[in-house]
Amino acid sequence: MKTRKQKGFSLIELLIVVAIILIIAAIAIPNLLRARISANEASAVYSLKTLNTAQISYNSTYPNVGYAATLSALAGTNCSPPTSAGACLIDSQMASGVKSGYSFVLSGTGSTVPVSTYQFRADPLTPNQTGVRFFCTSPDGVIRSGTTSLTTCDGSASPLQ
Repeated sequence: MKTRKQKGFSLIELLIVVAIILIIAAIAIPNLLRARISANEASAVYSLKTLNTAQISYNSTYPNVGYAATLSALAGTNCSPPTSAGACLIDSQMASGVKSGYSFVLSGTGSTVPVSTYQFRADPLTPNQTGVRFFCTSPDGVIRSGTTSLTTCDGSASPLQ
């Protein structure tokens, strides 16, 4: 009587392959999440630089208004021609106040005209998941960071290096 040789994998072989895949996933997923957090933070810093540049341009274009008091004043949908209510200096995504896992807030503009100061804050939407650090900037152009929300962007917050 001939014995038939079975083709395929045994249960033990399949379990070993699954265990190896799980070990690789356990190593790769945290690194992927850290890379995503790092990318979100880099995007937030770049966005703050863009917002600073937009404020400088806005202040130069509309000197009797000063700095923009809202994100929507820096944006705009009808740019023919741009106005102080919609200067078309930033895109609509940035004007919404949310981008790449961060929330952007413009504050500190006061109620006097021309507006002589401002502060942008960038806070992670979900701390420790979309970002670890909080960022801020003001007319001095220095981007500062901290591990908690930065309500005032002054010398108490560490400048980025």
